Amino acid sequence: MNINNRTLLLLVLSIILFAASSCNTYKNIPYFQNVDRSNTVNEKIDNYSPITIQKQDILGITVTSLNPDAWKDDTEKPNGYLVDMNGNIQLPLVGSIKAEGFTTNDLRQQIESKLATYLKEPSVNVRIINFKISVIGDVAHPNVYPIPNERVTVPEALGLAGDLNITGIRNNVLLIREVNGNRQFINIDLTTADLFKSPYYYLKNNDVIYVQPDKTKSNSGDRSYRTISLVLATLSLVATIVLTAVVNK
Repeated sequence: MNINNRTLLLLVLSIILFAASSCNTYKNIPYFQNVDRSNTVNEKIDNYSPITIQKQDILGITVTSLNPDAWKDDTEKPNGYLVDMNGNIQLPLVGSIKAEGFTTNDLRQQIESKLATYLKEPSVNVRIINFKISVIGDVAHPNVYPIPNERVTVPEALGLAGDLNITGIRNNVLLIREVNGNRQFINIDLTTADLFKSPYYYLKNNDVIYVQPDKTKSNSGDRSYRTISLVLATLSLVATIVLTAVVNK
């Protein structure tokens, strides 16, 4: 085999190795890789549970009835009702009511029942007005995001943050959650469809999502790691060709 053939062979092998390396990197990028896309699959949603009220939540509560004068507008708190450290709120007419541990719908029914003594056919609306989640780390727009309703998923939260950067590690996203005075650290894998069945697919108030950058982020700064990989592969190829030529002189 002459030098030109050897050089050509090394060139082909280097390209194959680079392509294989690129494929291995790409495998870590797509989301939900094991979803069956061959046909339409209907899966029952059985991992959603309504959010329960916790201490320090702020509740927006509005009341209407057939005798509205009994519940004047000035008795409502425009900034909401704070759930105190005992898990209670202080409501006009009925006083202290346990809120912690109840869903907003459960609390609504409880308040309506208590107000029935004072109001004609009371109708109550309850919502958590300080519901928020935080998305930090290697995403396009890290921030604290208020949630106007009580249902938000991991993909939705990442969508609010502009999605992960290409350097974000997708199979080891960290969810930080505080429940009943305990802090939980949960690893989430975005590359598998198992996420849809996870009990952590639906987020709760004050959840924090952290996306860790891979090593290329610190090595390359703001430059694309794909460009750097290509440059390194090219330099390696040139060096191989040069060394081969020198050895075969």
